[in-house]
Amino acid sequence: MKKPTSTRSYVLCVRNDGYPASLLVRRLYRRLPDRGAAARGLIRVVDESGEDYLYPEKLFVPITLSRPVARAMQAAA
Repeated sequence: MKKPTSTRSYVLCVRNDGYPASLLVRRLYRRLPDRGAAARGLIRVVDESGEDYLYPEKLFVPITLSRPVARAMQAAA
């Protein structure tokens, strides 16, 4: 049986230290690829403003969504 895969990467915000207006704890955020940021311990996410910004990786945990859930998230965006 194949593992569920998603077409996009999502992370769960577990802390919002220093970013209370931009990040909500327990909210899923879309993660965008950024190798340069990853090398510095940062990740690029689409935050509450609807724009993508860099944040410390320690504020998030990765989430794997099944295809149906990923499609629903994409349709809701």
